[in-house]
Amino acid sequence: MNSFYPYLSKRFKTVVLICPFLILLSSNQKPQEQAQKEILNILLIVADDLGYADIGAYGGDIETPNMDRIAANGIKFSRFHTAPYCAVTRSMVLTGNDNHIAGMGAQDNVTKVEGYEGRITDRVVTVPQLLKDKNYMTFMVGKWHLGKTEEANPHNKGFDKSFVLLEGAGNHYSNMGVLKDSISSYTENGKKTDWPEGNYSTDLYTDKLIGYISEAKKANKPFFGFAAYTSPHWPLQVDQKYWQKYKGRYDGGYDSLRIARLQSLKSKGIIPQNIQLPELHPNIKPWDSLSQQEKMAESRKMELYAGMVDNLDVNIGRLINHLKEIGEYDNTMIVIMSDNGAAAEDFFNSSFLPPDVRNTYDNTYVNMGSANSYVSYGKQWAEAGSAPFKYYKGYPTEGGITTPMLISGPMVKKRGATIHSLLTLMDLAPTFYELVGVDYPKTFNGRPISRLRGASLVPIINDEAKTVHSEDYVFGFEHRGRAIIIKGDWKLSNIDLPFEMENFKLFNLKNDMAEANDLSKVYPLVYDDLIKEWKRYEKEVGVVIPTPRD
Repeated sequence: MNSFYPYLSKRFKTVVLICPFLILLSSNQKPQEQAQKEILNILLIVADDLGYADIGAYGGDIETPNMDRIAANGIKFSRFHTAPYCAVTRSMVLTGNDNHIAGMGAQDNVTKVEGYEGRITDRVVTVPQLLKDKNYMTFMVGKWHLGKTEEANPHNKGFDKSFVLLEGAGNHYSNMGVLKDSISSYTENGKKTDWPEGNYSTDLYTDKLIGYISEAKKANKPFFGFAAYTSPHWPLQVDQKYWQKYKGRYDGGYDSLRIARLQSLKSKGIIPQNIQLPELHPNIKPWDSLSQQEKMAESRKMELYAGMVDNLDVNIGRLINHLKEIGEYDNTMIVIMSDNGAAAEDFFNSSFLPPDVRNTYDNTYVNMGSANSYVSYGKQWAEAGSAPFKYYKGYPTEGGITTPMLISGPMVKKRGATIHSLLTLMDLAPTFYELVGVDYPKTFNGRPISRLRGASLVPIINDEAKTVHSEDYVFGFEHRGRAIIIKGDWKLSNIDLPFEMENFKLFNLKNDMAEANDLSKVYPLVYDDLIKEWKRYEKEVGVVIPTPRD
């Protein structure tokens, strides 16, 4: 195991007066004997519904100088895979395990069926739980979305400090819920609390994080911080100073932005030059078919979204500056990722929302983006945000599960590199454990826990390897009847509902990132092999395929 010990600790330096002879003698010692073991801070930043090419480092047009600097000083990844939904990703990234084993087999479903408990179960252990045993201070802010009971609260899942939204979405300026007369649920350190009215979500979460980081510094402890920002998740709300700088930028429409994103990704070396765009989702209206008023409203949606990403980047800059001010930046690993692909939901106009609830909000053009509006940018802009892949959040197509990820810190050997090998969110927990020196246990608190299902990224970070998975590594995933198996360059995909075995299709991701050409009849042996892998995965993790009435 390659542990992270070559850097002199800032916390435990001692000054010793010693004669030159002894200094000369000690200079012949090995570096590990000269320096005490480094204690590394870890800051995991998860943006909510951030698109693949939104940030500048991936070719995006939104101003993200702070994230771009993280990319320049670290590593960016082009084939990092998450789950296609918020809560599912959170369960996997915090445990290094499959969503069914972690208890999140179906987001927002709370059942007594194993694998579908709607919370992180005792079959797994979380990163903060194990890092606490290494004297780490652990804290988080933002969206929890992993259960609303006391048992499920982050305070009981290893976090010393927390200020969290328990649901999957909420107003960015208040505790106003998404349903009529409903109130969003917040807890602070496990206790019910209220949202400080008038504060903007990303700003407040950053304030809390800075306070927690300062506490860790004062206590002379390393920290694990989980910044689970709720931006740029709908409703699209942000102060005018952030979105007005983008006014008019998207008047060309989502079709044009999609093409521009494809080209910018190629220019940055994120995707191969021969990649083409897939067909649009059939429910999307062509931009040229919209009326002038419709075009104005659509452009404003993207302006608001860009403003939210801009504000998110500003707050990431605040975190970086604070780490530098207290002398901890050079001792901190920073991971930035999105929890899934770009979000296509338009909750406000969906059939799920009762008509009378819409009267609670004002979505008129002049009011879009304010605290009492409830706007989403929808699948039309999500297709642009997920370019060059097929579809978006909710689907286990590449557009729903391939997201940006950046890693920076003192352990990064080759700065500014782009890694193109297949990686998954389950690889992060093993990485943290290796860097910190945690031996993953077989039991925790007297109960057996499931093995880790990812691999440490330390060989990539140390520039010793370009991949950590063998050619026969299998990444399986299922959620609410949509399922995939990825093995090497091959992907078995089933996205039609209800689930039927005959709906599995075969794609070669090396030549067809858009998942446009089903090769199941051309390569029957490969297809049969991946079907066997699906059946093995389905049995191993305990998949329960929902029936149509579910």
